[in-house]
Order: sequence, then structure tokens, then C-alpha cells
Amino acid sequence: MPKVSEFYGVQIYQQLREHGVPHFHARYAGDKASIAIETLEMLAGNLPRRAHNLVLEWASIHRTELSANWRKTQQGTLPDDIEPLP
Repeated sequence: MPKVSEFYGVQIYQQLREHGVPHFHARYAGDKASIAIETLEMLAGNLPRRAHNLVLEWASIHRTELSANWRKTQQGTLPDDIEPLP
């Protein structure tokens, strides 16, 4: 699964040709979650509160890039890297 960003120990991934609602994956210290791009709803998994808040902040800034990456991955193309949180 291609990593598209990393910040404060959080890693963000988008998988090729994945099914379901457009989403991305976040990992932090052994915890994993899938998060919807449009609503930022946690679809599966769990993250510690601080990591979850960082992911939501980052995703709200980069929603357009995440959506563009989702379209690319549905065509089997690798996603672009996305800037981390400063």
C-alpha cells in the first residue's frame, strides 16, 4: 500500500484499486484506521485521540489531493505524495 504522507509519527496510505467509499488509511504506533475522504468519518479501526485529531486536521487541509489520489488509485496509478502537517 503506497504511503502518501507522514507527520508526527502518523503514516497515511492509499491502496490501489480499493473498493467502497473513497477513503485513506492512517497508522500510528500500531493502531490503524480507515477514514472517509468526503466526511472524515472513521470507517474502521481506531487511533489515539491526539493522532486522530492530527489526521482530521491534515485531511481537512488536503481533501482535494486525497480525492485526486483516490481517482488515480482506482485506475491502478500510484498516488502522489501529499505534504505533511508543518
